[in-house]
Amino acid sequence: MKSINFYTGVSEIKKIVIIISVVLLLAGLFFLGSYLKKQYTLQQIQEAPQQEEATTENEKEENNENQTEKEEENKDDSFKDYLNDKAEKFMNRFFTKRMNVVAIGDSLTEGVGDEENNGYVGILDSSINHDKDLLEFENFGKKGNRTDQLLLRLEDEEDIEDSIDDADIILITIGANDIMQVFKNNITDLTLDKFSDETIAYEERLNDIFDTIEEYNKKADVYLIGFYNPFTNHFDDIEELETIVNEWNDIGEETVEERPHGHYIPVKDIFDDTEDDYMSDDNFHPNHEGYQLMAERVLEHITNDEEAVANQDEKESS
Repeated sequence: MKSINFYTGVSEIKKIVIIISVVLLLAGLFFLGSYLKKQYTLQQIQEAPQQEEATTENEKEENNENQTEKEEENKDDSFKDYLNDKAEKFMNRFFTKRMNVVAIGDSLTEGVGDEENNGYVGILDSSINHDKDLLEFENFGKKGNRTDQLLLRLEDEEDIEDSIDDADIILITIGANDIMQVFKNNITDLTLDKFSDETIAYEERLNDIFDTIEEYNKKADVYLIGFYNPFTNHFDDIEELETIVNEWNDIGEETVEERPHGHYIPVKDIFDDTEDDYMSDDNFHPNHEGYQLMAERVLEHITNDEEAVANQDEKESS
């Protein structure tokens, strides 16, 4: 009878156990992989709507931004069309010959703050001359000019004198920097008394400016454009500044009313008590839209004055 080796039998059992363990391990890994894959797929399915929703929100924001830009462009184009139409009617009715317009003064005449670098003078030029060369505009605006500095330029710069001599219409913005000089020099102790002497000097210099213009040209219509309080939204508690702006605007209006060809154009109301933002990034000068409204106001006053003259001529001739 053949004997069985005990150790050999144990070895065989170990092999069987190892094989079974390996099989079970592989099977476990297989099922674990399938489970994890299933869970990942479910997670992707759950997150998909959130991703889609987020994408939709981004698209909505982009659409809203595009819509806002289109509305701003349409608004700007609409205003340009309106101004062009008004200017064309104005020119066809009152002007039958080429005329010269000279603009002198400070940064408001230069057009500082206008992102399109036009200012109210440039806007008038492009609106009136958009398809016809009807008016010739010359712009001598200079940032920072006060009344004393403008007076020196009128006396010393021959090109300004020559242009005024040939002008049919003269546009002026001046005075805001005179106020700002007093404001800056007395910002820690600003009272109405600080402006007393300067107010008298401002009126004298303004009259000197008109006297000088009339020496060069006695027939041109001269339009003094008023100024606004640029700090209304930032220093509304400084009542003195608001009072001075109003008082100096009144002085300007009274000064031009004494002149045979003087006219005053107020613009302060355009920038006061409005929810719209008509100021540039420097919070001192108008932006393009603000200058557009100034151009409209200037054109409106010139039109009304020309219409009044035309009506008067008709009465005198009838």
